[in-house]
Amino acid sequence: LMDQINFFYEDTGFELIHKEIITSWIEHTIQSENHKLSEINYVFCSDEYLHQINVDYLQHDYYTDIITFDNSEEKGIVESDIFVSVERVQDNAQDQGIPFEDELRRVIIHGVLHLLGYNDKSDTEQATMREKENAYLSLPQFQI
Repeated sequence: LMDQINFFYEDTGFELIHKEIITSWIEHTIQSENHKLSEINYVFCSDEYLHQINVDYLQHDYYTDIITFDNSEEKGIVESDIFVSVERVQDNAQDQGIPFEDELRRVIIHGVLHLLGYNDKSDTEQATMREKENAYLSLPQFQI
């Protein structure tokens, strides 16, 4: 097992700060949900870059803030590539009148929660997902 979280950048000037805290926070979340970490590659990118991935791989012709690819071949093991559009997160944060960092953290953990088996298709699933996001976002030891 690789047991690591990596951060990459495509087509954006953005660079994640507080990598150590965010890494520990993600690891804690995965352990709390009784899963094991193999590897997560976060790729922070532009709107256009993520749009192209959405079209090429998912045949979805629209803009989105995050796409999570679950590469795990074993139940309970987290292995994934997660693509995040920094521009989209910025826009969404602005629309909601919240700090960019807060929205970014929500998106980061949202992707992880998908890998841990949480969905957001139905209203009930969305409510559970939001509840989980809020629980992990509010952990005092990982505040930035």
